[in-house]
Amino acid sequence: MSDIEEQAARFEAGPRKLDAIPRLVVRVLAATLTLLAVNQTFNLGFFIDYTIVDLRFYYMVIALGLFCTFLLYPASQKHRRENPPWHDWVLAVAVLVVCGYFIGNTMSILLRGWEMSPPPTAIYFALALWALVLEAGRRAAGWPLAIVVGVMSFYPIYTEYLPAAIAGFASPLSYTAAYHAMGSESILGIPMRTFANLIIGFLIFGAALQRTGAGAFFMDLSFALLGRVRGGPAKVSIFSSGLMGSMSGSVITNVLTTGVMTIPAMKRIGIRGTFAAGVETCASTGGTLMPPVMGATAFVMASIMNVPYANIALAAIIPSALYFFGLFVQIDSMAAKENLSGMKEEDLPKLGKTIKEGWYYIFAFAVLIYMLLVLRREALAPYYATPLLILLNQVFSKKHRWTWSAFGQFLDDLGSLFANLVAILAAVGLIIGALSMTGVAATLVNDLLRIADGNSLLLLIMGALTGLILGIGMTSTAAYIFLAILLAPALIRVGLDPIAVHMFIFYWGMLSFITPPVALGAFAAASIAKTPPMKTGFEAMRLGSVIYFIPFFFVFDPALVGQGTAGEIASSLALAVVGIALFACAMQGYVPVVGALFRKAWYGLPLRIVLLLAAILIALPADGIPGWNDLELLLAALVLAVPVLGLAAVMNRNAARGTT
Repeated sequence: MSDIEEQAARFEAGPRKLDAIPRLVVRVLAATLTLLAVNQTFNLGFFIDYTIVDLRFYYMVIALGLFCTFLLYPASQKHRRENPPWHDWVLAVAVLVVCGYFIGNTMSILLRGWEMSPPPTAIYFALALWALVLEAGRRAAGWPLAIVVGVMSFYPIYTEYLPAAIAGFASPLSYTAAYHAMGSESILGIPMRTFANLIIGFLIFGAALQRTGAGAFFMDLSFALLGRVRGGPAKVSIFSSGLMGSMSGSVITNVLTTGVMTIPAMKRIGIRGTFAAGVETCASTGGTLMPPVMGATAFVMASIMNVPYANIALAAIIPSALYFFGLFVQIDSMAAKENLSGMKEEDLPKLGKTIKEGWYYIFAFAVLIYMLLVLRREALAPYYATPLLILLNQVFSKKHRWTWSAFGQFLDDLGSLFANLVAILAAVGLIIGALSMTGVAATLVNDLLRIADGNSLLLLIMGALTGLILGIGMTSTAAYIFLAILLAPALIRVGLDPIAVHMFIFYWGMLSFITPPVALGAFAAASIAKTPPMKTGFEAMRLGSVIYFIPFFFVFDPALVGQGTAGEIASSLALAVVGIALFACAMQGYVPVVGALFRKAWYGLPLRIVLLLAAILIALPADGIPGWNDLELLLAALVLAVPVLGLAAVMNRNAARGTT
């Protein structure tokens, strides 16, 4: 396990460090799962014309993934530094035995409908798989997810005893277990199918990027491009984290990977420690929202919506760009206000040399993006880009050329990724299965519509708060899936755009990383900056405050997620850019040309709040405020903003005259 993984384990559930034999087992399992995925994706038939039916393949993925989970993830914190004790080996072998039974009986499950009428033996194995998935999910994601999944997975059994509003069709334990283990909507549902068919390839690509030295290249490229401008290291954090998000898919890992370089560099040019840590937290959170590779949640979103992943990636471009733009303007305003310079030329890598040494990373990314967005071959794209990247690395890089040891570390990374995601996605599938069995999802949608009286804004606020709360206790993927089933249909039925709705839920599930009291991303950054964790969390929340509004902007104006004509997209983007720029400047108290906003005057804060309101009115689509149109909102914003900016400009000019 790498140093980054060991540090990450302090802030979220992480894998233990294994000795030679268990590590070898995990490497073999990771390699086997990779080869199985390649065989299935390209329909190779193992070169002997032997085809694995999809259901059997999914059971194989679960068997190999959960075996790794029980070896890598301890039952409790006291076992974290130990090799797997005997009971973890027992659970790992039990996974193979249980999944082996279903693998051997796949055709009976398909042809005889065992999910509806299982034989007694199948029921016992189904109960065992149910229990193993719950325990694996607890280890990989912690008790909050385990409790939610556990309570929800038993929902079909006790639903008839609940109030009518949340009651559904009841089922006995035997049928519930069979449905969970052998049905197409539970453990083997959309999350697991998406992992097996799509996510594995992108995990392999991300791990290959990491182990070929792409992280160092992205950092050097960022410093070469932006290091010398004012507030340079903070802007480097934005650029590098956006690139690094395609490798890790984890906010914590992103913070710990890029933050060790950007946070000290920010502090060296005079940026406060809490501000530096907040910038890194916000940038790393944005890295998981930035296309082309956005983490597991985006792939699950594509599967739930039944659209190509390319549609999701394209829809995410403008919102993520607006978020990073807002961060960039805040940093620039702060640097201008504090008169901070960039880094010295001699301390920065040379741009030409950096590109010459790492051009093949850009080329591999270009191939991936071309296959994703032009050819629309999302399942195949990473399997072409990864071997190309490794081949070019072996030919052109002396520093990062793989040895057998490096290849082993690559398999270690894959084993950890597979163990974590298989456990979480299989567990989350139990929630979907329970709601599907009881039929309560449709009932709850109608109840939500009745409670909100068809008010889309009220539904969105309910969804935002629920997503934030769920994101605190569960993984962002689990929070998204839960709301995608229960809330998204209600929002779509009141007339909101489907992609915008799902992106809204996706964004609010991620905000817990920068929102106290949890703010795990901020706490990780605080450990590097040596700053108070909670103070850092509130600084991150302030710096990233625009992201709390961006989802409302694009859900009321789908042009901001690419759903509209070129003219509609251009006009909406222009207003959003102006509004977010003014918002960011008001947050930092400095506007270019105008100068500082009232500095320490007692009325400074109220007037900056007026500017914030004006900024929101500029960016907010008219649909967000019933009875208003875009022109009226813009005029209202000008009425608020122009006097405040004019007063600040006059005061700054008079102050300048007074000092000359």
